[in-house]
Amino acid sequence: MIGRYPISPIEVITVILSKILPIECDNIAETVIFQIRIPRIIAAMLVGAGLSISGASFQGLFKNPLVSPDILGVSAGASLGASIAILLSLNLFYIQIFALLFGLTAVAITYFVSRLVKSSSNLVLVLSGMAVGSLFSALTSFTKYVADPYEKLPAIVFWLMGSLSSVSNKDLLVVIFPMLVSIMILLLIRWKINVISIGDEEARSLGLNTKKFTTLMIICCTILTASAVCISGIIGWVGLVIPHIGRMIVGPDHRKLLPATLSLGASYLLLVDNFARALTTVEIPLGILTAIMGAPFFIYLLKKSKIGWS
Repeated sequence: MIGRYPISPIEVITVILSKILPIECDNIAETVIFQIRIPRIIAAMLVGAGLSISGASFQGLFKNPLVSPDILGVSAGASLGASIAILLSLNLFYIQIFALLFGLTAVAITYFVSRLVKSSSNLVLVLSGMAVGSLFSALTSFTKYVADPYEKLPAIVFWLMGSLSSVSNKDLLVVIFPMLVSIMILLLIRWKINVISIGDEEARSLGLNTKKFTTLMIICCTILTASAVCISGIIGWVGLVIPHIGRMIVGPDHRKLLPATLSLGASYLLLVDNFARALTTVEIPLGILTAIMGAPFFIYLLKKSKIGWS
């Protein structure tokens, strides 16, 4: 119902039922609902759920409540890919493909760099991610520096701010399957995150292959984050703040935390997206709103000392 084109609740129900029953409806309303709003609703829920469950999983894997889904450089890689595609005047489909491929490439480089260091500590992986992320961020800044300041530069900046305004059914078909598969895998192995969060040695003594498990989790979280970023741009704070809210509600047990985080993240980003397109006549980028709402709330959590880990 929410948007610049007003549609009443009764009309929304009528349009949806017209797909099942022989009911006449407004063609414009049907186009708006099925081609614009429903794809955007599904995309908002997918992106919010994907970023949130990735953040919760990474926080358990690295045993650090300050870890976010882009810790291994996926967002920086996706930003560079999208910036290059915009610089080359490619259409939206190729912008998303470039963002997805560069995001996956950044995490792959991070992983192989960490393997060069003879250490099994996850700290090396995090440090490698910081280095690779900084490198890709610098390259993104270079693309903005050489971009046309009247056309290409504004397009790059707007994409980096994050938005779901251009999501279509075709975009959803590209990302929905890998995102749902990755989410299902994380939900199926969520009890093992409890084991690995107590320490690598303890996990190995209980029979868990920590190397294979870590690799599987990184792959799933990377696919989720890269898929989310490629259709929405950079949306921060969701994967950092939402897991803490879930931990406040259900506790640190990942068997309960991951489903709760999944639901909270989907609901949160859907709510923020509604604000983004309804507060003003000009749509506000999602990345701005999530930062404005997320940063003060995170400071509040720190002040109240409610960020628990064990």
